[in-house]
Amino acid sequence: MDKYDVSRIFHEIAWMLELLGENPFKAKAYQNGARIIENMEENLETLIKENRVEEIKGIGKTLQEKIQELMTSGKSTYYEELKKQIPPGLFEILKIPGLGPKKVKQLYDVLHIQTVGELEYACLENRLIDLKGFGMKTQEKILKGIENLNKYRGKFLISEAMYYGKAVEDQLKIHPKVIECSMAGSIRRKKEIIKDIDILVSAKDGDRSEIMDAFASLDTVEEILVKGETKSSVKLFSGIQVDLRIVKEEEFPYALHHFTGSKEHNAAMGQRAKAMGFKINEYGLFQGEKKLICKSEEELFHTLGLQFIPPELREDNGEIQAAEAYSLPELIEEKHIKGLFHMHTHYSDGLNSIEEMARMARSMGCSHIGISDHSRSAYYARGLKKEHIEKQHEEIQRLNRAWKDLYILKGIESDILADGSLDYEEEILEQFDYVIASVHSHFHMGKEEMTHRVIKAVENRHTKILGHPTGRLLLSREGYDIDLLQVLKACKTNGVAVEINANPHRLDLDWRFCKMAKALGVKIAIEPDAHAADGLKDVIYGIGIARKGWLEAKDVINTFTLEQIRDFFKK
Repeated sequence: MDKYDVSRIFHEIAWMLELLGENPFKAKAYQNGARIIENMEENLETLIKENRVEEIKGIGKTLQEKIQELMTSGKSTYYEELKKQIPPGLFEILKIPGLGPKKVKQLYDVLHIQTVGELEYACLENRLIDLKGFGMKTQEKILKGIENLNKYRGKFLISEAMYYGKAVEDQLKIHPKVIECSMAGSIRRKKEIIKDIDILVSAKDGDRSEIMDAFASLDTVEEILVKGETKSSVKLFSGIQVDLRIVKEEEFPYALHHFTGSKEHNAAMGQRAKAMGFKINEYGLFQGEKKLICKSEEELFHTLGLQFIPPELREDNGEIQAAEAYSLPELIEEKHIKGLFHMHTHYSDGLNSIEEMARMARSMGCSHIGISDHSRSAYYARGLKKEHIEKQHEEIQRLNRAWKDLYILKGIESDILADGSLDYEEEILEQFDYVIASVHSHFHMGKEEMTHRVIKAVENRHTKILGHPTGRLLLSREGYDIDLLQVLKACKTNGVAVEINANPHRLDLDWRFCKMAKALGVKIAIEPDAHAADGLKDVIYGIGIARKGWLEAKDVINTFTLEQIRDFFKK
């Protein structure tokens, strides 16, 4: 341990003291001590050996003892005791420019934010705009700081990966020497978390170098990691790695299948091919020495006696057996969506008006929507009081009288309170066409207690949709402990739809449970949970999860006509 390590630990002690609301003079002493130690010219180790720590000007007896302990044992008991009292995620938040201990303490005390992911989500829901000492500009700076911080995490949300992957793909597609181009890997399978982006290109042998040069010189490339004739890897300024592979035109279908994966799916396909007397790899499908010609992935599956398996299903989760029987589901598509029901306006923590949200939904092809601002207990999100509800409903009625091609339903996202009850009295709940019931607090209940709490909310006759059923925030917060099977059974019994929250930070219900919900006969609601008009477009990420979960249009209430959804909400 050297003076820089001691200085860092003193800085962190000062931060922790401020976060814990300790005497500010005490925190200041550690801050000053950190600066003195870092700037001192004499060797700290020598001072320790010669027992001359007291000679350091500006360092009191308490800090002298801490320095002695750190330099001799490599640790500080006081430092470790303080760390136990601080959620570890707050240290990560302190790395964001402009967020000192006082502001982090305010975020923790008022909004209960403990991780960078929770902070980013709070910014996206505009929760910092009305927070004292923050505001819109500060919120935007924090989001920019989080973006820079996320560069080094090594894992990315599907939304970010799709944005950058699509940009690279589009630029390669217009290259005159590129024959075919497609994203592959986990991004093509619509996984919720992406480590890197795989892009596959077909071209003639003599054109590969020119394509690789163009790829490596894209203006989004920060660093060239590997550059070869058939494979190159770069790191973008966003921090994400992109791998480009170039194959021959006749190899493209096999390579696209192989590099889309998953490994488990590929292994199962390899076993099937072997049992049929074939061999399959990224170069082709072979029968002995003979290479069989397949001009597309569809032909490849057909040659192996299989129905075409959509990329989202390729997880070795029964898709090959279903494809053999030609019984794969007709997966839901974006064109099937007629209505969206989870969105927030400026009545609570949204940026846009009801009319602005409605116009965006109409431009996306919706014939009906539902407005579902936060309920009153969500004070951090300006949850609706009785008078706000009345004013909002009057505005909705006015818009419904004026518009003929889009109808607006009156909803609310009600907090599920700690005892499982909803957030309003019976006479207020009666005024809504539907209620989305969601957990936004008390995440650390035991499994049995949390399960009972959510089921009680599901059993409330006003609940029509269970919002983000596990409460997870991807790359930030695990879902709360809950018996999801029992919750899904309760939803089936009570005619409640379960949400796939399409916000890329959530994507909750997880796709691994969609198949279970479908088997139980539980209806699904794919909802953007939008806090701005553009946020409605996040529904595409929810559709990707629904497809991974084997869902069809008939399984999803967003595909219902207005008459059908009204009937569903009334039952």
